[in-house]
Amino acid sequence: MVASLSEGRPKYAQHAELHTAARETGERLAARFLGIADADAAAYGAFSAALKLPRETPEDMERRTSAMRAAAREAAEVPLDCVEACLDLVAAVEALAGRSNTNASSDLNVASLLAEAAARGAAANVLVNLPSVGDPDYLGEATSRVDELLREIERLAEETRSIVLSGRSREPLEPTPSVRSQDGE
Repeated sequence: MVASLSEGRPKYAQHAELHTAARETGERLAARFLGIADADAAAYGAFSAALKLPRETPEDMERRTSAMRAAAREAAEVPLDCVEACLDLVAAVEALAGRSNTNASSDLNVASLLAEAAARGAAANVLVNLPSVGDPDYLGEATSRVDELLREIERLAEETRSIVLSGRSREPLEPTPSVRSQDGE
């Protein structure tokens, strides 16, 4: 929204490329977050189904344990994807701070707060599912990844809030905006 409110305004013409990229990123992320919500519901369904598998014989127990571990891994990976998408969002928001319509700058502050809260909530879901995966290496790698992502999200969100609250303008990004792609590249 802030990018859209800034596009085409002569006062912000030097940031036009950023506004276009940020608007496109916002649109792409909106679709990505909806997809993540669907994937999360499916992951929960798979885990619930695994919990209901028979456990009368050792073979049943082995199948059930295997299904639960696979479902738990998916139930951890989906919210991990959400944390990564939150990083993409907060990076786009931070890029706009001081480079967009000042009348909408408080919306950047709110966006940074909401992105950080969403990331923390998704991270909690990652961490609660990791022990059920049954893979200590994956547990360590995923925990480290969550911690790394949350630190970067917190840094960018704080930078956004600082810029918004100061009211300062910033120079254009050079040479082009570095807005992460859907694949995190």
